[in-house]
Amino acid sequence: MTTIGIILGSVRSGRRGGQVAQWVLERAGQRTDAAFELIDLKDFELPVLATPIPAMASRGVYDEERTQAFSAAVAACDGFVFVTSEHNLGMPGALKNALDHLYTEWNDKAAGFVSYGVNGGVRAVEQLKLVGAALQLAVVAAPVILPFADEFEDHAVFRPGEAALRSLDLMLDKVVSWTTAMSTLRSGPGAETEIRARIDAIVDGIHARDLDALRRIYATDVVSFDVEPPLQHVGVDAKLKNWARVFTLFDEVSYELRDLDVTVGGDLAVAHGFGRLSGRLANGSAVDGMWVRGTFCFRRVGGAWLIVHDQASVPFDVLTGRGVTDLEP
Repeated sequence: MTTIGIILGSVRSGRRGGQVAQWVLERAGQRTDAAFELIDLKDFELPVLATPIPAMASRGVYDEERTQAFSAAVAACDGFVFVTSEHNLGMPGALKNALDHLYTEWNDKAAGFVSYGVNGGVRAVEQLKLVGAALQLAVVAAPVILPFADEFEDHAVFRPGEAALRSLDLMLDKVVSWTTAMSTLRSGPGAETEIRARIDAIVDGIHARDLDALRRIYATDVVSFDVEPPLQHVGVDAKLKNWARVFTLFDEVSYELRDLDVTVGGDLAVAHGFGRLSGRLANGSAVDGMWVRGTFCFRRVGGAWLIVHDQASVPFDVLTGRGVTDLEP
């Protein structure tokens, strides 16, 4: 089922946004055309963005644990409703910071807005529209505007009227319909780009001998048919044990991948090409390696593309039963 994330953008003490977000969640929960989940920025405690690599270049791979958790929550959503206050004629700093932490997780998804403040938070919404466009979010019309004087008792207790409720229903209709219509985009060229970025991250992780980076690219239940015994390696720990052995044998390791082809269909994708592992062994000997046939099977898990199966193989001579390891692609 389609999942819409309700993102609460204020983290201030005494915030009114909690009341507003709960109202949105309860009303949305009466619908049968989508599931709705609250994503409260306060729960993630994201640091001030200071990473040297922008999220656009990271392509969903992050070193910071809080960013990883936030990425997983956002990636699991097909669309969003942003609940925002207005601070100094703009959106809260925490919300802008959170938006900048990610990139691919926002792409090709619909976004609606519920804003509140002295003037209803309209300028925060205008800022969010600009930032949303840069993040490839499709912004729906008719935001829900909640002025303190009209919708809050004593500017503190949220008391929405019927007009606000009708506005909310209209906005939710648009977010769900646009999200559904854009589902093909999320499994199209953008998905192929993300998958190629995941494979690039494997190559980078191998060159850096970084097991943690590799772990983030495989599903926990990955099944691997590698060139080394046994016939199959089940689970991410078994897969990483193979890579750990490689990193022990090599002082310098390199992995080359060529002729990569990617096919995407819905939440599944297949990539295949030719790979070669080479480098310098711990004893100083240089190893050119051999070309193998590589296949990567991806599944979109919680919105992120993860490898659920991979296979490396070499052809063999039928008469001798030995692998042929001197072929070039």
